Amino acid sequence: MKFKNFCQLTIMVILTILVLGCKKQQKPRIKFPITDLSKENIIPKPLKTIATNNAFGLDMHTAIYTTKGAAGFEDIGIFLAKKIKSKINLEIPVNSEGLETIERVIYINKSDSLDLDTPEAYQLYINQDSIILNSNTAEGAFRGIQTLRQIIPEVSNDTLAKHKIWPIASGKIIDAPNFEYRASMLDVARHFFSVKDVKKYIDLLAYYKINVLHLHLTDDQGWRIEIKSWPKLTKIGGSTEVGGKSGGFYTQEDYKEIVAYAAERYITIIPEVDMPGHTNAASVSYPILNGNGKALKLYEGMRVGFSTFNTRKDTVYSFINDVVKEISAITPGPYFHIGGDESHVTKKKDYIYFVNRVEKIVQKHGKRMIGWEEIVNANVDSTSISQYWKHSKNAKRAVKKGMKVIMSPAEKTYLDMEYDTLSKHGLHWAAYIPVDTAYVWTPENFKGIPKESILGIEAPLWSETISTIEELEYLAFPRIIGYSELSWSTKENRDWEDYKVRLGNQAPFLDRMDVKYYQSKLIDWKKSKRTYETIEKD
Repeated sequence: MKFKNFCQLTIMVILTILVLGCKKQQKPRIKFPITDLSKENIIPKPLKTIATNNAFGLDMHTAIYTTKGAAGFEDIGIFLAKKIKSKINLEIPVNSEGLETIERVIYINKSDSLDLDTPEAYQLYINQDSIILNSNTAEGAFRGIQTLRQIIPEVSNDTLAKHKIWPIASGKIIDAPNFEYRASMLDVARHFFSVKDVKKYIDLLAYYKINVLHLHLTDDQGWRIEIKSWPKLTKIGGSTEVGGKSGGFYTQEDYKEIVAYAAERYITIIPEVDMPGHTNAASVSYPILNGNGKALKLYEGMRVGFSTFNTRKDTVYSFINDVVKEISAITPGPYFHIGGDESHVTKKKDYIYFVNRVEKIVQKHGKRMIGWEEIVNANVDSTSISQYWKHSKNAKRAVKKGMKVIMSPAEKTYLDMEYDTLSKHGLHWAAYIPVDTAYVWTPENFKGIPKESILGIEAPLWSETISTIEELEYLAFPRIIGYSELSWSTKENRDWEDYKVRLGNQAPFLDRMDVKYYQSKLIDWKKSKRTYETIEKD
């Protein structure tokens, strides 16, 4: 079916809904002040925006409808309705029939358009009486409603009618991601973060169209995921963290709760079990795994590179098989991260042998292996993925092997780096990364890595210096918002002067979500025009 014909059919569906649901006597159209969709503060910036200088009147006479029988679409409609309620305290019915007061609709449509050529592509048509969101997939529709959420005014216009109306600028948005993989990593091993904290971070990431959360679950200082066949991992290895606090861990039910919560927001969870280095917590729990020949004790410091598994012992691979098997069984995503970085006391030949064997274990359990850039020194399969963090030569070696590369150069993307010399948290071994430095770089062909070899961008947040959600937010925000645009928007649509204005206008959302973000003096932060005491968090 041609796209124009399909749009006409969609409009006919909308008109049918209006005819069936509206009062017979038509009310005069509201005359909206001129609004400009292209001036809205959308992050990440859409591929194409065309303004028509009118508005859709979101009000008590609006309803949401979704394509019947399309998997996931009604859930997205309900999700949008909840977010509208939490933002402006307006109840919007979803797929309700026989509503005589409905005058305007938001229609979330499962399309079959060939123009929507990637799973996350969407088209948003905003008219005076209807908003039509087209996507071929529920995932694409979910990305589209994040855009819609951002352009709903936080304050109503009370001069247009006797009731409150929130004018949404009219026009057309055509959008799709530049990179399929757009991620953040959260280190829950150095300091443990609760399920509640992780869920809040997921909500914030989803708002900016990030689609992957990589959880660094194990390290020298802590083992954070229950493995039922090796219970001492959490009983002993999960008992501490950097600085000597009590640590913690996720039961498998906790982990499944996180995975499900992320999936509802079309975010893939990637579990990481770091090995053969960064393994002190595991080896303290089960000394038979240890390969560094030293006495073992729980570790609460920040040093790296001193631990290793015994890479020539079959018991180690039986252990790894059990761990990968149990975690993979409760992780529906396609990836499993094996770490592989900073294994300084592992002999090179032993490291290569180890990575080769572990890759086969990961593949046996139906996952695609990801590892930090050092894994390219082994004989890894081209289907495995290298995560570039320090040495571009390793990334280039991955490209030569036909591997995809995740871009996480520490001097540009590490969220645990300090903003400047006055930062309250973080480190600066790689660089100071102020808000502009985090944004003003080009991932495409960075250090000679061609775009076609780049899977996407990931911003890691290591937790040596942070232990609370507030401290996490200080380091992550606002920089993670910039990384969302670097990974979604095309190079041509990225501009610091334009971006910093849009970023400043994110303050009302961040305030509503109670995010303790770093208020960089480079940004003119726009404060909310209202208070939120009586409104639920968005």
